Amino acid sequence: MSIFSDNIVFLRSQKNITQHKLADELLLTRSRYISYEYEKSEPPIEVLIRISKYYNISIDLLVTVDIRKYPVDQMVNLPGNKTLLPVVVDSDGNKFIEIVPQKASMGYLNGFSDPEYIENLPRIQLPFLGHGIFRGFMADGDSMPPFADGTCVIGEYVEQLNDLKAGKEYVFITNKGYTFKTFVKRNNDTLTVAADNSFYDSYDISLMDIIQIWSYVRGILPKDYKPYYLPDHTHLKNLVDEAKRSISNLENKLLNLNN
Repeated sequence: MSIFSDNIVFLRSQKNITQHKLADELLLTRSRYISYEYEKSEPPIEVLIRISKYYNISIDLLVTVDIRKYPVDQMVNLPGNKTLLPVVVDSDGNKFIEIVPQKASMGYLNGFSDPEYIENLPRIQLPFLGHGIFRGFMADGDSMPPFADGTCVIGEYVEQLNDLKAGKEYVFITNKGYTFKTFVKRNNDTLTVAADNSFYDSYDISLMDIIQIWSYVRGILPKDYKPYYLPDHTHLKNLVDEAKRSISNLENKLLNLNN
């Protein structure tokens, strides 16, 4: 049998529902539904959507992942009928936190709902974080300022856009990778975010480009990390004044040369 037929047989048994009853729920004839379980025919997209909504499991999981290997109660349902898989725990019920290396960040965009991909990510445990779904993202170079190269940025999964709070920091997963930014406001079709460095202007991220959002909760610094302190305002003013004097002197020299 195909993965899809195996999955729908398994899911029906989990609900303890007959083929006839399920066919009625899906607005199908019994014979037509049975043909999908016995792999005699393939359902059209509109039927796949009905089955996906009925079980609240995304179509890509139904047709590509053997969900018998993963307890349904460990699946975290996301907006748009997507699923975050899996929530891994040890024998004592403690949750693991998967860490996404920077070099694997682009693979994460395709594999975030693939249990085999997630299972192969390195894991840690931080019991003091308490309840919630957490994931770590590694900073590489200046990929996630202000975090230094090698910092592990831990985020808690944000289920709804309405949960975003202005002025709070988040890891935004988009179709271009992940970035650490402060949430400013929500617009009709975009989110306005700002960099930690005030020298950079805020900008908008299209809602269509956003895959996941993780609320910043903790940063694990690399070995031998030394904080970088920005100059104080007095020092900055002195630097600006010195630059102005240098520019003024250069302008005077140019004027003398022209005369």
